Amino acid sequence: MIFGMKTNTYCMLIHLSQLLSFSGLGVIVPIVLWAIQKDNEPLVDRHGKIVLNWMISMIIYLAVSAVLIVILVGFVALVILGVLAIVFPIIGGVKANSGIEWQYPLSIKFFNVV
Repeated sequence: MIFGMKTNTYCMLIHLSQLLSFSGLGVIVPIVLWAIQKDNEPLVDRHGKIVLNWMISMIIYLAVSAVLIVILVGFVALVILGVLAIVFPIIGGVKANSGIEWQYPLSIKFFNVV
């Protein structure tokens, strides 16, 4: 139990907190949630690393898409990334609440999830 909630629920919040990115908190909140409990709960550490891998990957994909706007391909890539930025955290959150660790497709593995 973490702050009175099941560990799976807390992991779900780490995934879903990425949806706050439209308010600017989508990068900060998942990192803070992960950092608070990563040393106490191995499951939280693994889910936090999954989310961090995805967030770093998205930053890279967004930078590449921004460069590709010059040849108009970047606009399509930005739309696709926008959809993925909503869909993947929802899928990850639902699976985390069910006790499943789901690696986001297209996510570059910067942190090893054991």
